Amino acid sequence: MAARFRTIQGGLPQQQNNESYFDYSLLVTVLFLLGFGLIMIYSSSSYKANLSFGDSAFYLKKQFTATVLGLVAMMVVSRIPYHFWEHFALLAYIVSAVLILLVLTPLGYEANGARRWLNLGISLQPAEVAKLGMIIFLASIVCRVGKSIGTWSGFFKLIALPLPIVLMVWKITENMSSAIIILGIAVLMIFVASPDYKKFIVLFLAGAGVVATALYAIIQMADSGKLDFRGQRVLAWLNPEAYASGKGFQTLQALYAIGSGGIFGKGLGESMQKLGFLPEAQNDMIFSIICEELGLFGAIAIILLFTLLIWRCMIIASNAPDLFGALLVVGVMGHLAIQVILNIAVCTNLVPNTGISLPFISFGGSSVVFLLIEMGIVFSVGRGIKLKEL
Repeated sequence: MAARFRTIQGGLPQQQNNESYFDYSLLVTVLFLLGFGLIMIYSSSSYKANLSFGDSAFYLKKQFTATVLGLVAMMVVSRIPYHFWEHFALLAYIVSAVLILLVLTPLGYEANGARRWLNLGISLQPAEVAKLGMIIFLASIVCRVGKSIGTWSGFFKLIALPLPIVLMVWKITENMSSAIIILGIAVLMIFVASPDYKKFIVLFLAGAGVVATALYAIIQMADSGKLDFRGQRVLAWLNPEAYASGKGFQTLQALYAIGSGGIFGKGLGESMQKLGFLPEAQNDMIFSIICEELGLFGAIAIILLFTLLIWRCMIIASNAPDLFGALLVVGVMGHLAIQVILNIAVCTNLVPNTGISLPFISFGGSSVVFLLIEMGIVFSVGRGIKLKEL
């Protein structure tokens, strides 16, 4: 008799033979974003690459190499049972801390005015390792903590665990955006595992109070000349036209690109802002180039693809065989969601400008490799889901 199918939680089919589940729609979405990213990297960087290196495909070649490496890593990781990583949870935390500290040694080097990378034969950004390490570490710790997560002491102990890595990323590599992402991943994972949401209301109110106080202080110090570059970025965010020749320049150029694209854009490769006007067009501001060349239609299409990607991750998390698997996927899902939201918010001046890439699309070898490793873990958890006979 032919196998019959029905839908279980979140849209997974049931069938006979207890086969493992594999989310092909998630795979296709990831591959499409990677391919689209390569196209947009070439489009946004060819002018700069030709001027700087005499090769219009310079950035494309580097990203393609990293993408292939990442896909191989994703396939390998997807075949490894995800509980394997539980044995390396503490090591992942320690390695993340050590790599960040190595930035202070001769192995660390500066690029684009920031010392955030390591030269280990290949270029490596420790913050990307720390994101993956935090996901594995917290997933393991939350499972071990058990019901004590519901107590105030257990809750604050868990919240405190990511803080050393967060502070190291922020202060040593001067990468506040990655520090925010790591903290956001940690809070989301603890939120999902926690039976009581009252603590998060207190945490949110405290965080909002700190942000509001800092914002007020920055505004009061606007004319003092004592603000660091982050404070100046906040002022430029509030009034970019007043800082058009300084900290507001990149934001204004990004907004010009978005506004000039209209509904359907100028056409692929037809951006004007990438011709030396918009800094980091192939990296942090690539969403603005997408809007300029493909218009509102292209921007909405990319947002919908990321929404589909996050939704499919949520389906796998909801049907994961155990809490550890669910938390791993929640961590990856949180990483993707936070980074996409922050990148688009920066490009549209909804939040102060900070260097943050658009997952799978922006130029960055370390970023794409570790994102694909994270997706390999998601597929591994998905394989642990068994499709049962109706």
